[in-house]
Amino acid sequence: MKILVISDIHANLTALQAVLADAGKIDEAWCLGDLVGYGPDPNECIDLVRGLPNLKCVEGNHDAATLKHIDMNSFNPEARLALQWTEQQLRPDNHTWLDNLPERVVVDLVTLVHGSPRQPVWEYLLDTRTATLNFSFFDTPYCFVGHTHLPVLYYLAEENRMAKLIIPENSTQLALAPRTILNPGSVGQPRDRDPRAAYVVLDTDQWICEFHRVPYDIEAVQERMRDKDLPERHIQRLAIGW
Repeated sequence: MKILVISDIHANLTALQAVLADAGKIDEAWCLGDLVGYGPDPNECIDLVRGLPNLKCVEGNHDAATLKHIDMNSFNPEARLALQWTEQQLRPDNHTWLDNLPERVVVDLVTLVHGSPRQPVWEYLLDTRTATLNFSFFDTPYCFVGHTHLPVLYYLAEENRMAKLIIPENSTQLALAPRTILNPGSVGQPRDRDPRAAYVVLDTDQWICEFHRVPYDIEAVQERMRDKDLPERHIQRLAIGW
């Protein structure tokens, strides 16, 4: 089975369309949250994700803040402005759809969350120590997360006390071994100094994952963001992947 794994779209329709075109035919899609926030196309992105085959999707922190599940004051002023704008744009049906997203989904051998298995919406896995502590908070062989906008894997072998950090290159194929935490990177706002949209394709017949990067028309997205008076900092960072 070919599964598309995506996260942190952040209302960037052009990047999402590029990912879907590059990935080709898929059997299933797993979305790890943050469909909205920052970008100019919240409804269009939600519509497109909702139509993906056999979709499994969890709630991200920007999704939660847009719905007032968490306090917008927890965000920096620019992110808060984008969230307030997003809240005003959401159609009622998309608001309801986001409102029904769970914080955690377990699919066979994989736990899906946005932030971490310990704190599904908010916690960032940015170092091996934090990642290692989180292995106690899921029972499946694998856990897929988003939130950091960085494509990485953390692997914890039975004989080791500390997880190993693996930073994949573009088009890297890796055989997954229990127990692994995987982050596919961000579709709509990468933060690893590579502005190309990031995603993963998972082959569950052999448990092989392939990390991908795909270019998209960043200037077109920036123009739409300026037209909607979204924060300039968010506009500029798209071009440098940060």
